[in-house]
Amino acid sequence: MTVLGPTDRPRRLRATPAMRRLVAETRLHPAELILPLFVREGASEPVPISSMPGVVQHSTDSLKRVVADAAAAGIGGIMLFGVPEHKDAVGSGATDPGGILNVATRIAVAEAGDALVVQTDLCLDEFTDHGHCGVLDAKGYVDNDATLERYRDMGVAQAEAGSQLLGLSGMMDGQVAAVRDALDDSGHGSTPILAYAAKYASAFYGPFREAVQSSLEGDRRTYQQDPANRREGARELDLDIAEGADIVMVKPAMSYLDVLADAAATSPVPVWAYQVSGEYAMIEAAAAHGWIDRRRAIEESVIGIRRAGADAVLTYWALELAEWIR
Repeated sequence: MTVLGPTDRPRRLRATPAMRRLVAETRLHPAELILPLFVREGASEPVPISSMPGVVQHSTDSLKRVVADAAAAGIGGIMLFGVPEHKDAVGSGATDPGGILNVATRIAVAEAGDALVVQTDLCLDEFTDHGHCGVLDAKGYVDNDATLERYRDMGVAQAEAGSQLLGLSGMMDGQVAAVRDALDDSGHGSTPILAYAAKYASAFYGPFREAVQSSLEGDRRTYQQDPANRREGARELDLDIAEGADIVMVKPAMSYLDVLADAAATSPVPVWAYQVSGEYAMIEAAAAHGWIDRRRAIEESVIGIRRAGADAVLTYWALELAEWIR
């Protein structure tokens, strides 16, 4: 009696490492990786972030070294966040040419040359004493339109410091149009905008709060998106593209791969995703306990984000990944 086997045998293409590599549908390249960097005002040396093992708040000197390393690794860019010594209600340090983020931008641009894209976070949360992403009204509610005025000034300050891509992460209605108008009016019409278009009110930002020494009280649910909503993410993306965003972002990545895939399927502009601090911390913690294979988990997590449709990924493993890929 002849036993008939299956006629379809997909395993043929999985038989060897060389074959798997040859038929891989998704690949990583260093140019698709962006490294977030924290720069701390007054720091004389890097300051470790306890909830993000291996990540630090940089001094201006150590910033130069890591930018040089990033350029040598061939990654696509860096995203700068400032950690100021002093904060106030309107985030004055964000628009001060001598503020830490603008100082760090000038340093990074000078160090990087044309080897990578120096990007800056355009949001007030690192600079406000209340920790919110905007200006508060008398009732403690984030005033959307007053915040837009601060964003306009912040955008011009960052462009004048040399930022090559402004990352609008505050989730205010109309922020892309407001900053685009300010840039155009100030002679910075060639400066592109990355809109954090679908940014959700996520629990996975926890370690980031330590990284930027956030003073937040309460939460950001009145302006960041509800994690339950998928169609709303598409709406936000469409609005930001209509207002002139050159690139759009989904953040976080891991829990919102459906939103990311939706965006990638329809967006006429590049779509990026941010593998946030909590995603990083979970893998590092599990690996430290020996529960998972660290390298395989890192690679799989970023491959998953790319497979869902991200054209580039902000990840704290950008340098390490670039070395593995090479």
